[in-house]
Amino acid sequence: MDTQRLIESLTKDQVQADKFPRFDIGDTINVHARIVEGQKERIQVFQGVLLSRKGSGINEMITVRRIVDNIGVERTWPLNSPLIAKIEVVRRADARRAKLYYLRDRVGKSRRLRDRRRGMKHVEGQSTVQG
Repeated sequence: MDTQRLIESLTKDQVQADKFPRFDIGDTINVHARIVEGQKERIQVFQGVLLSRKGSGINEMITVRRIVDNIGVERTWPLNSPLIAKIEVVRRADARRAKLYYLRDRVGKSRRLRDRRRGMKHVEGQSTVQG
């Protein structure tokens, strides 16, 4: 057994991918993140557009972008982090690319993505994650 397969078999039980609903690039999601302040812990919701998913298995990362006072704010989390309490899908959108980094340069109405209900129906059943 090669090294990569050995690592995947050891970390398979730590992967929390089935804990979250299916979400794709371009979707608007709520990430419920745990914030620890001293002895207190609270949940903070970060709502934004999913720009990218990188890695696989236990190393998978997500990048979410939102606009606050006309300034773009991006946060990157490991998908299997204990700091993520919950992920909810607010709105599904059509994306024809795997990474939506071009949205960083967009302002105004050109920043919006087309809603999946209106657009490409053949993409609805497919998932971008290979499992």
